[in-house]
Amino acid sequence: MTEYKENPRKPHGEDVLGRIRIILVEPSHPGNIGSVARAMKVMGLMRLTLVRPAHFPHPDASALASGAEDLLARAQVVDSLSLAIADCHWVYGTSARDRHIAWPMLEAREAAQEMFQRGKEQEIALLFGRERTGLRNEELDHCQTLVQIPTGSLYHSLNLAQAVQILCYELLMASRGPTQLPDPEETSAPASAAEREGFYGQLEEVLRASGFLQEERSEQMMRRLRRIYDRCQASSNEIHILRGTLTEIQRWATRQQGEARG
Repeated sequence: MTEYKENPRKPHGEDVLGRIRIILVEPSHPGNIGSVARAMKVMGLMRLTLVRPAHFPHPDASALASGAEDLLARAQVVDSLSLAIADCHWVYGTSARDRHIAWPMLEAREAAQEMFQRGKEQEIALLFGRERTGLRNEELDHCQTLVQIPTGSLYHSLNLAQAVQILCYELLMASRGPTQLPDPEETSAPASAAEREGFYGQLEEVLRASGFLQEERSEQMMRRLRRIYDRCQASSNEIHILRGTLTEIQRWATRQQGEARG
């Protein structure tokens, strides 16, 4: 009888879910953190990150975790969103509101399927905002895709744990489908959030120096430029190329200024 050997390039669904982290930005109620942990563990997601929680650790969080206390014990607590997503390659942000600037937008089921496919090779972050106000625009700037949960027409409000439960359920369902990785030789390493932020910082510096970026419109313009570059889904190597281009432009501008003064 031929011995069965699993294809090492075809990960289990649980392995892929292990590359997806849930990030709560400034949660105010410790009970919600516990309820989120329980919702995650039931659906097979075990990576929780908290950005500036108001109260954590807290007995209310442990009480409502109800069997997911181990997930709370391993939760990462950080002081900034940038730290939370620094090694992530693609960031999804949940939003219930229409935005003036068009982010790429997916509904929960489609988003979960896309997250799962990306998670085969990439580190994925799924952001949830404050209980009352959600994610701010400057936090959504770090996201490449926004996620909305469809609701009925009579009432649209979901609490934090309910929203996490729905998306974790959809991720679990996505994990039960076939998983097939592309050939590694045909792909290049995706850029991390930290690499993208480094590029955006340098781009803003160059555009300000050139006079293109005017102060009164700088925030809106940079937001639009982020959307343009995010759609390209640049690899780590491509980000290095873009930053190298900006560096040469900066050097050229410095030489031109020196010659003008001379």
